[in-house]
Parts: sequence; C-alpha cells; structure tokens
Amino acid sequence: MRRKPLPNVLTQPRSTRLTVHVLFWFSLSLIIAAIYSGLALREAFSHPYIVQDDARQHVFWMQRFIDRELFPDDLIADYFQSVAPVGYTTLYRIAAALGIHPFLFNKLLPPILGAIATGYCFGISLQLLPVPAAGFITTVLLNQSLWMKDDLISATPRAFVYPLFLAFLYYLLRQSLLPCLTTIILLALFYPQYLLICAALFILQLFTTKNSLRRTSAPLCAYLCAPLRFPKTVNLRPHYLSAIGLIVTIIAISSYALIPGKFDPVITATQAKQLPEFWGTGRSYFFSNNPWYFFFLSPRSGLLDVGFVRPATLALGILLPLLIRYPNSFPLVKSISPHIRVLVQVFWASLLMFILAHLLLFNLHLPSRYTEHSFRILLSVSAGMVLVIVLDAILRIDCHLKFKNLCPGRLSDSYAKKNDNRETRPYSKLRFYHYLTISFIAAVLLFYPYLVEPFPLTKYKNGHFPDLYQFFQQQPKDSLIASVSEEADNLPTFAQRSILVGREYAIPYHWGYYRQFRQRTTDLIQAQYSSDLEEVKQFIQRYGVDFWLLDNTAFTPEYLANHDWLRDYQPVTLEAQERLTQGIPPALAGVVEDCSVFQMERFVVLQTSCISQL
Repeated sequence: MRRKPLPNVLTQPRSTRLTVHVLFWFSLSLIIAAIYSGLALREAFSHPYIVQDDARQHVFWMQRFIDRELFPDDLIADYFQSVAPVGYTTLYRIAAALGIHPFLFNKLLPPILGAIATGYCFGISLQLLPVPAAGFITTVLLNQSLWMKDDLISATPRAFVYPLFLAFLYYLLRQSLLPCLTTIILLALFYPQYLLICAALFILQLFTTKNSLRRTSAPLCAYLCAPLRFPKTVNLRPHYLSAIGLIVTIIAISSYALIPGKFDPVITATQAKQLPEFWGTGRSYFFSNNPWYFFFLSPRSGLLDVGFVRPATLALGILLPLLIRYPNSFPLVKSISPHIRVLVQVFWASLLMFILAHLLLFNLHLPSRYTEHSFRILLSVSAGMVLVIVLDAILRIDCHLKFKNLCPGRLSDSYAKKNDNRETRPYSKLRFYHYLTISFIAAVLLFYPYLVEPFPLTKYKNGHFPDLYQFFQQQPKDSLIASVSEEADNLPTFAQRSILVGREYAIPYHWGYYRQFRQRTTDLIQAQYSSDLEEVKQFIQRYGVDFWLLDNTAFTPEYLANHDWLRDYQPVTLEAQERLTQGIPPALAGVVEDCSVFQMERFVVLQTSCISQL
C-alpha cells in the first residue's frame, strides 16, 4: 500500500463537514482543553477552605440563594449583587435551586466554558482555513492563553466573554441569523460591555466593501485597511444580518443605558485622579505619568496589556498579513477564506471601543477590557493559521523531493530550479532537518506552558484559619465584623458573615458605593487607633458593629507601614502611624483583655457590646 505524502495528512484543505478527519482533530482539541481543566480542578478541590480570588467578590453574596437571612442590609453584598449581569445571576440561582452551592458551581463552571470556547474556536478556524490541524493548533493556543490568565477560572462575568464572543463570531462567519442574534442576547445577559464591540463590528460591515482580502501583492496596510474602504453607496440587501444584528444590539445596549444603577453615578476621571487608589500602588491603580505604560502596557488602561501575549507563541499571529503576501512560498495561503476580513474588522472595532472608553472614562468601565479579550482570540486564531501555513510549506518541500506529483499544489519555479541537482543536497539530510523543525514546533506548542510558572494560573486562595471561620459561623447571621486585617476578605466567603470593609471589596468605580465604603474605612482606621474610648463607642453605635477582628500586631507602627491597602486612606493612616510611633496607645488596646471572646496565635476577636459598657 502506497504511503500518503505527509501534507495530504496534516495540511491538506478539507471539507468542513464532520468527517473522520475533522472529528479526530476536534476530539484532540477537547482532550487538551480537558487536561488543562483537570489541572485546575485538582487545585480547586485540594483544600477544604479554598476559593478563587475574584469569586470572593462576585460569588460570596450568592450564598443568599441558599440562605436568605445571610448578609442583611449589607452594603458590600448589595453592591456586588446590583452590578452582576442578569444572566450571570440567573445561572447561579438556577444552580442553587438544583442544590449546587454557588462556590461549588464556581469551581465546576470553568471546564464547561472552556470546552464551549474550544468548540467554537475550532469551528472558526475551519471557516477561515479548512485545515483541521489548524483548528487543533488554534484551540491549543487559545486554551493555553486562557489558562495563563485568571479570566476563565474565575467563572465571573468576564469568563463568559470567550465562549459567547467566539460563538458570535462563528455564527457571523456562517451568516446564521437566529444563532447570531441569540449570542448577542446572551452577551447582553452575561457580559454587556462586548455589545459595543458587536455594534462597532456591524457598522464596519454595513459601510465597507466586501472585496476579498487575498490581494497578495498589496502592502501590509492594504490588508489591514481593506475592511475600512467605504463604498459610494450602501446596499443593505447583502448585509441583512449586520443590519438586523445592529438593531438588536442597539436595543440591548439601550436596555442597560436607560436603567439607572442603584449605586450610580460612575466615578469621573477628575474624581479618580484625586484618589490615591488610582495611582502607583493603589488598590485600583489606573493612571500613570508614563504615557507609554499608560496607553499601551497598563493592565487597566493599556492597549497591549502584557497578559494577552501569553503564551509567547501568540505573537506569531502578527505574521499572518506578511505570509498572505507570498502565496508562492506559502501555498496554503490560497485556501484562506475571504471571510478573514472579519478578524480585521474585530481588530478595528476593539480599537475603536478602546479609544472611546478612554474618552468617556469611566462610563464604559476600563479601556483594556475592549482589547485584551478580543485580541487574545484574534492572536490565537492568527497564530494557529501561521503555524500550519509554515508547517505546510516545510512539508511541501520535503514531499516534492520524494513524492513529486503526488503532493498537493506545486513549488515555486525558483525553488524547483534550485533543487534540480539533488546530489548537492541529499534528500535524507534535508528530510531530517524538516522533521526536526516539525518536532520542535510540536514540542513548543504542547510543552511551552509547563515552562511557565504557575500553569494553570488559578489564583485560588486558601483559608488558613478554620477555627476563626467556625467561631463566626456560630454567631447570629446579622452580625457585622469590623477589621482592617487582610483576613477580613475571607470572612464573607468562609464564615458567611458581613464585614464593614475589606480590601477585596474596595472597588471604586461607582461613586454611590465607594463614597460610603471609603468613609467607612477612614472611620474604622480612625476609631481603631484613637486614644479616646468614647470615639470608639460612637463608631460602634454609628455602624452597628458586633465584633472587632484584630491582628496581634495591629498596634505596632510596622503594621500600618507594611499594610499597602491602608496607604490609600491618607491622612488618617499616616496620623495613626505617627501616634503609634510616639508611643500613644490606642484605646482599643486597653480593652483587649476584658472584651476578648476569641483568641488564636494571630488574631483576637473583641465583642463590641462589652466595649460599649466600659
């Protein structure tokens, strides 16, 4: 039986139907996704008290679905419930109704979202380049990128952008009207920010020409700008999906824009610039005096957030426009679908929304949100295509030297003439170099993540003080705990009790919420380090505090000096540090022995009813 040339097996364009070949590569893609998910799940269930970092914000309040008496009149819980998208909240509510605890569901959801994203990414790759191996490479790169950041693993609203936006692009490429509109509605329910990118994309499609992008002799700028060439007249008949999609998207956006938020207004850029939280080492640092860092590299304001080029192999995606210019050297380029223009339009739509988010700061939230997710998808797809195009070129050279006419396509005339005399270039040696190159590409593709620490990046947080959590669980459900300790961040999750403030919940984008939160924090610092016990009592009465959690080193100058979060609340923190340095003891330090109700190596808990009676 005659052996088939390797290009026919790996890189030969095929039908996009569910053939055995397609199913093989698709199944392999899902296996890779499952392996990465398994690594994350192993960590998720490695400790009895463990939670994903961002889930402490976005999921803790959902314990109300299990017990309605939890977090009564809780400012923090009410705020995060108010900003949660409707679809996101509903999904967790349904899971809770089925008996699945919100934090358990939070751990089980990422593998499901990853599998969905993998499926649609594979489908998009086939639509653009009908080579199943390219679909596999693309999905591997996407999964590596997703598991090198904590978006997918968080199972928060931003985790849904990948399966939903990929589904949107897949149905848009297939011109499937109803499924495409369905994904728009789902984006509105789970991650409404990306409706703006959908709207910008539809506008670009409505008012641009539909010429093929395969103008291989054109310069690079022609490739990038082809989707932006405006026709003299607009014929909406070929663009019916874009027209209908734009209408539905505008309606969905309006449904959010016209409904006032409970904690509005959104903080303005002028207000934010006056707060230390937005500068330097602040909790939500955003501004920088370095324009290059601010507009390009910053994780919140930058166009090219450094996280989106992980893995580094994604950077290969920028070579795709260059390869398209040389179809004779890279014959597989000729099989790229004209629909590749959609990727370029997504790029311009994302860039447009990035600029608009900067102009309307912070009304469209953070500018980087409009580029980091879409760019990660674009680079994954482009890099996968680049790798398979280069691999095909290598295999064709090898194939023509051995199989000649059995190989798909043909080599360029210049290369054929160069290799007429095979004695000057022994076939076996050339074949060795080719397969060495292929093996290197495969090794880098599959094993590169294991050279990056940590992989997968989960940001799970362990609770190290179960006795403390169990103590608070035994207290009334309407208890309120005051503390500036970092451990306070874990109490709503592991103890199911309300806290007055906590670093994890110091989110300053809605001034209606953060104005109250900031006042609470400054009042707490002032009271904790005040030398006047009456001031402490007034604070307890004002906020209805039931317990006060203290670190054992809380009354030392070093404690405040090393507490990064408290630096955001000047001058109160600085004044407290000066009093401690001068040896002025806080009034609270004098009641620890009398009012302590729980002690352990690191913490002491005071009962405020005892303090009020002194």
